[in-house]
Amino acid sequence: MDGLLQQIALCAACKDTLPLGPRPVVRASRSSLVAIVGQAPGLSVHQSGIPWNDPSGQRLRLWLGVNDASFYNTENFALIPMGFCYPGKGKSGDLPPSKSCAPLWHDRLFQEMADIKAIILVGNHACRFYLPQLSKYPLTQCVRMHKLIPDPYLVLPHPSPRNNIWLKQNPWFPQEVIPRLRYLIASFGISQA
Repeated sequence: MDGLLQQIALCAACKDTLPLGPRPVVRASRSSLVAIVGQAPGLSVHQSGIPWNDPSGQRLRLWLGVNDASFYNTENFALIPMGFCYPGKGKSGDLPPSKSCAPLWHDRLFQEMADIKAIILVGNHACRFYLPQLSKYPLTQCVRMHKLIPDPYLVLPHPSPRNNIWLKQNPWFPQEVIPRLRYLIASFGISQA
C-alpha cells in the first residue's frame, strides 16, 4: 500500500488539464474499514493536502457521527476521490473530477484494502461510476433507495453547503439515511464523536 500511495502522489496523468498542477489527495491503509469515495479536492483541500478539510468535510463528519481523529484514522476510513487533484472552477462551482483517476487507481487501491466493509459513494460522479445500473435515476432517488442498494454501497449527496436547499427539500434524508449511516459506522467499532 505504501508503494501504491507513493505512485499516486507522483501521478501527473492529467497535469495539462489542472489549473494549479497535480497534487493528488488520497488517504488509505491496508486495514481501512470504510471507503469514502468523493468527487475531487476543492481549492482549500488542494492547498492543505488534507482530504475533506473544508465545510463539506465538517458536515460529512457530522453525518457519520465521528470526530476528526476517527475520520482521519486510515484504519477507519479510506478517503478516495474520483479525481485526486483539484480540477479548477466552473460556472457553478468546481469542475467535475478528472475521468482518468478512478480507472487508473481505484481497483489497485481496493485490491490492497482487504478489510473494507462499506463503500460510501458521495455525490453523482461516484454513484455513476460504481453503480452504473442506477445511472437512469437522479441522485436524489439513488440516495432515497438506500435500503435497496446492494452491500457494500451507500449513496450520499455531496455535503457541500451548496446543497443546503437540497437538504431542506428532502427532510427524509436526516430522518432515514443519517441514522442508518451512523448505525453502520458504529457497527464496525469506529468510535463516535
